[in-house]
Parts: sequence; structure tokens; C-alpha cells
Amino acid sequence: MTDDKDVLRDVWFGRIPTCFTLYQDEITEREAEPYYLLLPRISYLTLVTDKVKKHFQKVMRQEEVSEIWFEYEGTPLKWHYPIGLLFDLHASNTALPWSITVHFKNFPEKDLLHCHSKDVIEAHFMACIKEADALKHKSQVINEMQKKDHKQLWMGLQNDKFEQFWAINRKLMEYPAEDNGFRYIPFRIYQATTERPFIQKLFRPIASGGQLHTLGDLLKDVCPSAIAPEDGEQKTQVMIHGIEPMLETPIQWLSEHMSYPDNFLHISIIPRPTD
Repeated sequence: MTDDKDVLRDVWFGRIPTCFTLYQDEITEREAEPYYLLLPRISYLTLVTDKVKKHFQKVMRQEEVSEIWFEYEGTPLKWHYPIGLLFDLHASNTALPWSITVHFKNFPEKDLLHCHSKDVIEAHFMACIKEADALKHKSQVINEMQKKDHKQLWMGLQNDKFEQFWAINRKLMEYPAEDNGFRYIPFRIYQATTERPFIQKLFRPIASGGQLHTLGDLLKDVCPSAIAPEDGEQKTQVMIHGIEPMLETPIQWLSEHMSYPDNFLHISIIPRPTD
């Protein structure tokens, strides 16, 4: 891969200032103060909210505490989506800090998966990495790694250790020089205005004529509504890690540098603010 290490570092250390507030109908022994945290964009809510849980459990009656879950303006937040994706999709045009509501009851079974331990997050994370490598390298890279390498990827993410993670992940981002890129790009496109979870299909980084496919090419093929019509104004924003990349950016470069640790490019299509 082309080594733009500063970009990898900036992506890794992206943070979202967040204010956690206990839901007003929760029964407490005394008033619950809000809790503030800088959330890592690349992580998962259930991986980084132990302090939040402890803070609010201190004021709760134990019999009132069941599984913790989070919502933003009435939308339950999916723990198996990376934090940065959740923010881009639901809250990117709101003022900071991001205001998240904490619940300990009435788990929304229809909207959220249960997450009883960090093993569940690890299993989900590793399944994503394996799926991404199946698309990129027919699973050859991940299958040649040892169990300890898989564990190092997970521990690097869990403990927020950039060097530890990238020492292994670098291998997942390489490809033979003669190929000019991956076999297919692991990506998922999420639309804020639809109930559909995400769009995912096979897309090659290199066109049959040898030229590099761009983010614009991907969107034209997979989600044409995200591209402004020739004579009209752009009604949507295309966000990856809180920024709007230029549509001319090669999709191979984006895949190497702007993928989340699960090795997928998570792309949010959100309505452009009208003010």
C-alpha cells in the first residue's frame, strides 16, 4: 500500500466529544449528573462505555438495572456499527458535544442486537475482517495469519494502540504490484433517509481499461441518488470519517487509508443541511 501514515494516524485518533445523559424515566436514588467522554470514532460504543455504565449505576437501584443501551433523538444506536459511522449517519450536522441518552430498561429487541460481553464484539469485528479479506484477497491473507495475529488486531483496537494494530493490519492492505489494487473493495453505504441497513455489492477498484475507479464511480454504480444531477444542486452529503472526500478520489486509496479497523469503507449518505 502507499504509505500515507499521517492519514492513517488522523483517522485512528479521530474523537467525538460526547455527553451521556440518563433517560428521564429511569428510577434513581439521587440525581444523575451527565457524563462526558471523548469517543474514538473507530471503536464501538459497548467497547468504550464501561466508565459511563459505572457512573450511572452508582445512582441506580440495582433491581432497576438490566442491559445498557444508547439512543440519540429517539433512534437506538447499533453497537455493532463503529462510533464514527453512527455519528456521521445520525448527528453529523448537530452541535457538539454529541448528546446520547443512556437506558437500563426496555431494551429495544427489534432494533438492537444483544451484547452481553466483549467476546460478542470481538466475534463481530473478526467476522467483518474475514469478510473484507475474502473480497480483497480471496481470504488468503487472513488465513495465512496465526491466531495470535488475529488477537493482536483485536487487542490493538480494544486498547487503542495504533502501532500494535497496524503492524498486522498493514498485511491486509497490501496486494501484488501487478494487480494495482484489491480484487474487490469492501464497502458499505448507509443512507440516513431509508430503513434499509446498508448497500453492499462487488466493485472492482480498477476499470477494465486499467484506469482507477473513483468514489464517484462507485456511487454512480451503487447509489446514483447520492450524485448531484448535471443541472441540479447536490441534496446529499457523502461522509467518511466526518469528512466529504472528493468524488475524484481513487476508491483503492480510500479503501487503504479511510477504512475502519474492520477493513470496510463505511460511507454515509445524509441530507445536506438547508440553512
